[in-house]
Amino acid sequence: MKVGVLGAGTMGAGIAQVAAQNGHQVVLVDLGQDVLDRANAGLKKVLDRLIEKGKMDQNGADEVAGRIHYSTQISSFEGCGLVIEAIVENLKVKHEVFSAIEKVVDENCIIASNTSSLSIASIGSALKNANRVVGIHFFNPAPLMPLVEIIPAVQTSVETLSKSVELIKSWGKITVICKDTPGFIVNRVARPFYGEALRIYEEGIADFATIDWAMTELGGFRMGPFTLMDYIGNDVNYTVTETVFAAFYYDPRFKPSFTQKRHSEAGYLGRKSGRGYYNYSEGAEMPQPNKDEKLGTEILNRILVMLINEAVDAVFLNVASKEDVDLAMTNGVNYPKGLLKWAVEIGLENVLKKLESLFEEYGEDRYRPNPLLKRMVKEKKSFF
Repeated sequence: MKVGVLGAGTMGAGIAQVAAQNGHQVVLVDLGQDVLDRANAGLKKVLDRLIEKGKMDQNGADEVAGRIHYSTQISSFEGCGLVIEAIVENLKVKHEVFSAIEKVVDENCIIASNTSSLSIASIGSALKNANRVVGIHFFNPAPLMPLVEIIPAVQTSVETLSKSVELIKSWGKITVICKDTPGFIVNRVARPFYGEALRIYEEGIADFATIDWAMTELGGFRMGPFTLMDYIGNDVNYTVTETVFAAFYYDPRFKPSFTQKRHSEAGYLGRKSGRGYYNYSEGAEMPQPNKDEKLGTEILNRILVMLINEAVDAVFLNVASKEDVDLAMTNGVNYPKGLLKWAVEIGLENVLKKLESLFEEYGEDRYRPNPLLKRMVKEKKSFF
């Protein structure tokens, strides 16, 4: 099958590489020739590194590079069985390109979006034959991250969904199917990892370094929330938070933080700007955490039960199956355990008790325990 990718930025180029490494002829399209040239040069560097590490020989690298064809014309997608769009998160622009793609591919071609924040149904509305639309959301970097979220829109046919899942699995990826709701699985369930950490800081309970220490040393997370936000970029993370907050009709569970807004406004964007929650300039000393285990455990438990509550909510509202929710969080953001399995280990009644305590103390809807969690504790049921 010939695969098309629209958008030769980091994500689009990564998806093209994955498809080419799995034997497909790939056409990578971008309106900017300079962007295509950077993608081509970037691919050569990646393949050279794979050769150096012994993961690929020169012949294999040449074959992969030879399968990717670069073009500035959408008409080059003619003959593709799948086209994946990976361009700017702007609905109007996506409508224009989806309509243009449909005019050059045949009726059996699946037209997919790699969007992380827009509705697949709204993107697909630009198509005359919208049952071919689907969300295929890779995580960055696409060649390395194992998870791909597959999102059927209300218009998506059963055949389109099954073909998409089968194809992406054949590329060696772990697929999860999720409902077309804001944030899908990962970006929805992960919000408290950032939001509750920011709230704990704003209340003066602990500083950035102590919160990060609690989550990594006591919780086993690869990065603490403030280190991770600095890595992602405070501007990017704040925009995602705002988008999810608005998309959920301003549900207080997803309320953005003034701390993050002010850091973003100040240009403290994280590693890319040299300063975020931490100072990354040469010679700057990183602050030391307060390694009080009692405090650290309280921080971990508070953030963890909020994460678990979101995971339960995703199951409660049929966003995804319980298995796919746990798969998504362990493979999409490298959580040390699936949140639902973690909840079972802790004890669902203990998770509920902690949430009820927070809800009683603050009186805010962000802490309301999910009805499914309350029901399962009452009926003495377990997720696994």
